Amino acid sequence: MTQHGIDDTDREILQLLAENARRPYSAIAEAVNLSAPSVSARVRQLEQEGIIRRFTVDLDLTQYDNRIGVMVRLQPELGKTDPLRKSVLETPYVEHVFTTAEGEIVVVASPPRATVGTWAQRSIPLSDVRRYDVQLLSSATRSAYSEGTESVLECANCGTTVSEDGLATRVGGSLRQFCSEDCETIYREQYTESQEKSDA
Repeated sequence: MTQHGIDDTDREILQLLAENARRPYSAIAEAVNLSAPSVSARVRQLEQEGIIRRFTVDLDLTQYDNRIGVMVRLQPELGKTDPLRKSVLETPYVEHVFTTAEGEIVVVASPPRATVGTWAQRSIPLSDVRRYDVQLLSSATRSAYSEGTESVLECANCGTTVSEDGLATRVGGSLRQFCSEDCETIYREQYTESQEKSDA
């Protein structure tokens, strides 16, 4: 990686994950001319550096839980930006909180449709707010990069997707994912063998 955190190969990997977050590391490896373990190592490094912040399932709660999307713009009282932001982060149904360079706080939330009229007044500490505005969201469209927040775990040995029955163990100081104990054993033996050769 470059001193700026990522290189062109990392950017290609991020783009591929953004286009299809379930793309196997083996397919990414083929696209960027690396081995699957090298891709896995790069993804792990991107996680450690905070470029990939988390792997999660991205749910649209408005589609199945009778919620409605809202955007709330808050202008905090002087000196209240940080405490207000912390309070809003703990507010039920809040999904995203942004702070602008001017100190305004922008909140995206999905409260129950039945409570949308009073949700902001009841849930947000408005005593710390000079002015606020609530808007209903008619839709939300994500870019390719914003969709790259979920991924799959791949076996470090065979490259298959690791299910709930898989295991994670440390090999050589790094956490590795395996689909089975057999794959873990094979990988550990190969790792030990390669270390012995490099030490010889």
